[in-house]
Amino acid sequence: MVAVRIDPYLTGPDHVVLSNLFHDVQKPLSHHSSTSTDKDAIAQLQALNDEKNPGFQPTVFTTWDEKDLPPWINDYLVKPYTTWAKSVVRHPTDVVFLTHIITYFLVSVPSAILLFYHFTWVHGVLHAIWSLWCAGSFTLMMHNHIHNNGVLSKSWAWLDYTFPYILEPLMGHTWDSYYYHHVKHHHVESNGPDDLSSTVRYQRDDLLNFLCYVGRFLFLIWLELPLYFVRKGKLVLACKAGTTELVNYLLIYLVTTRANLRASTFVFLIPFVQLRLGLMIGNWGQHALVDEREPDSDFRSSITLMDVPSNRFCFNDGYHTAHHLNPRRHWRDQPIHFLQQKEAYRNGRALVFHNIDYLMMTVKLLQKDYEYLAKCLVPIGEQTRMSQLEIVAMLRTKTKRFTEEDIARKFKPSTTAPSARKRSGKKKGVEDAFEVSQVRLLTKVQ
Repeated sequence: MVAVRIDPYLTGPDHVVLSNLFHDVQKPLSHHSSTSTDKDAIAQLQALNDEKNPGFQPTVFTTWDEKDLPPWINDYLVKPYTTWAKSVVRHPTDVVFLTHIITYFLVSVPSAILLFYHFTWVHGVLHAIWSLWCAGSFTLMMHNHIHNNGVLSKSWAWLDYTFPYILEPLMGHTWDSYYYHHVKHHHVESNGPDDLSSTVRYQRDDLLNFLCYVGRFLFLIWLELPLYFVRKGKLVLACKAGTTELVNYLLIYLVTTRANLRASTFVFLIPFVQLRLGLMIGNWGQHALVDEREPDSDFRSSITLMDVPSNRFCFNDGYHTAHHLNPRRHWRDQPIHFLQQKEAYRNGRALVFHNIDYLMMTVKLLQKDYEYLAKCLVPIGEQTRMSQLEIVAMLRTKTKRFTEEDIARKFKPSTTAPSARKRSGKKKGVEDAFEVSQVRLLTKVQ
């Protein structure tokens, strides 16, 4: 029986979705079709996003919700700020993006400037820790920015365009590299064999394979990404990706050697290394569990997490399968989509976890602690009929390295186009039963 403890610090929408899924677990599989419970949950989530609905709630902070603040702070500070901020951001739900931009300009920028004028080791260390703390939220704010061509309203387009070029180097990003790699490359290849950040050629519960994966990205992506665009005949993108990356390296080199080595180390170099390590640790966790029979399915090559770091602090980044199904879907709509398409997730044998983030997903995989992962799994569809041992055995099959023969057989050349990816979760019932029987046989052997 799945544990039903729900972290009280989860976002409100995550509470609704998890409660709905745990309610399903208690019912026979034949009764898992759409019910009034699903419709009520979807209506509740839609009300939170509809500015005309009395239940509308914009996101203002990541750390606190409205209910967590004293009434006088809400009435005299938060509500007036929110009213103004909604005219600045593109979507009225997204006040939190402006909150973060203001915070970075009030803290990160002055702190960096001060370090170059008056460096102290204590300040340098605190600045690096602050940058690490902000890296996730900033990166996922930029994730929304690059997928939707900005996060602010048209009247604030000047700030929407300029703030990334000021803040990105302070948070470990190089100019525009996230856009070129993530939007123009990763979402085109979607963890397929041509994806430079693909996990399929690695044994995904092995430390040496993981280190090779991280090392390749850390030391070679500056060269491999432009070469990828050249191979695909996208010469303009190759020039842009290579030029912006190398210019950024050159400027950091000049600041480090000509201005202040110690300040530059804590302001630029440490955040750069921290972020690139974090990106690869996160991507490994997002795409480590890949279906051995249908690895080119969006439902079976990524996962869904309902946890505090991913969804509260990183704007529903845990709904990674939903994001691959539609990269431009608004982040507040991800829980709604999940419930609306719950049947497709079941038929697609998607994997849903709770109370674990991508970092711990990677750690537990490298520890081969499948028992821990099985306890975090929220079973859906056929998974509800499986024992813990069977779930452990099933998860083990999802981390095996694909050989070149496997790749040639299971990935078709056409799958490099997003439209050719397998979006449908529908499979024949006999195949579902076949997979479950295979897992049970493997469990008995083990």
